[in-house]
Amino acid sequence: MPEIDRSRLAELLAAEQRTYTERHPRSRELFEAGGNLFGRVPMTWMNKWSGGFPLYLDHARGNRIADVDGHTYVDFALGDTGAMAGHSPRATVEAVGRRLGDLGGITTMLPTEDAQWVGAELTARFGLPLWSFTLSATDANRWAIRLARLATGRPKVLVFAYCYHGSVDEAFAVPGPDGKAESRPGNVAPPVDLDLTTRVATWNDLESVERELAHGDVAVVLTEPALTNIGIVLPEPGFLEGVRELATRHGSLLLIDETHTFSAGWGGATREWSLEPDLFVIGKSIGGGIPCGAYGLTEEVAAAITRHTDGGDADIVDVGGVGGTLAGNALSTAAMRATLDRVLTKEAFAHMTGLATAFTEGVQATLDELDVPWSVSQLGARSEYRFVRPAPRSGEESAAAHDDDLDAYLHLAMCNRGILMTPFHNMALMCPDTSRADVDRHTATFREVVTALVG
Repeated sequence: MPEIDRSRLAELLAAEQRTYTERHPRSRELFEAGGNLFGRVPMTWMNKWSGGFPLYLDHARGNRIADVDGHTYVDFALGDTGAMAGHSPRATVEAVGRRLGDLGGITTMLPTEDAQWVGAELTARFGLPLWSFTLSATDANRWAIRLARLATGRPKVLVFAYCYHGSVDEAFAVPGPDGKAESRPGNVAPPVDLDLTTRVATWNDLESVERELAHGDVAVVLTEPALTNIGIVLPEPGFLEGVRELATRHGSLLLIDETHTFSAGWGGATREWSLEPDLFVIGKSIGGGIPCGAYGLTEEVAAAITRHTDGGDADIVDVGGVGGTLAGNALSTAAMRATLDRVLTKEAFAHMTGLATAFTEGVQATLDELDVPWSVSQLGARSEYRFVRPAPRSGEESAAAHDDDLDAYLHLAMCNRGILMTPFHNMALMCPDTSRADVDRHTATFREVVTALVG
């Protein structure tokens, strides 16, 4: 097909913008009244929603969100994975209610039986025998990196360009012209030059991984099983196995972050693809919307850490708890237990993955019918389209396919027709409450708005 007609795109985008503004006067009013909030929103990334101002929440349940202007949406964003279990799942709400009410004690610095249950469940799903809790995956990544440095005696972290690991300083790196790590464009005030802490490789490029590990100073390879926040970029056959082998050969640990890729299945991509991490991080979704995170480690890594702590040169009892006094609290562990036990079950994942397959097939059918040079990729219960064909092989290729105007048009057009997509990109996630009718609604709407664009 010919290049996208930019004048036509501009006209369609302007029309969708007018509709959005007209339909959401109360949201706009609340946004303009938010002068005491930095960026007028509770968290600055909420300004990423297309439309000039975000929707304001009235209530949410399952995979439905209602805004303050009275509109209800099918929600495929689901808190950018934080609400993978659906909004306010009944089992989680009941467990949290008991802890808040009858049991009492939201946070006490005392362990609960729930924490042990959750640790055993995480072992059953992901394989690592030892676990500790945080309040986010970012926190878990930060501490796991420090433990890796302690265990290996090495200073640097190897990441992949355009990876996603929350706000971990070491992760905002891309390779410069000489291969050294440079700060990714837009990175906010990095504390040091990235090449002091980080080595960076290209996804699906084992030669780049080996080149960076050969320096002998990498404590840990930090990776997702598939790139996600830059758009889903799947690993090619043998790539993850190659990363594991290279890390072992060069004396580095392997830390797998499944904050987003938990969508791959009941045990994440780690179980689905038989991965073998030394450390493991997860967050967001396992608490049903209550802030939480966790990191796991092998017995071997634990033993290496203990050699230092027993020798007195590292204090993980006191220093390891500074800034984390709310981690592992009674409320979050109760939420994790209920969500993992009764909501994000094997049966739920089978349902969610089947719907994501139908979603992916629906998008692909439109792309094929209209000969649109985009692509769509699926990761279990998660699906995403990118404005390039074939699908990107690396973070760099996926970043190059980004298009602000196309993103804004698709997001606003979907929103104006009652469908919410993730505001950062075009990711759709299924939850236990998502139905085939919801997926079919997206398929029809996607075809409508793409047809309007390409004629």
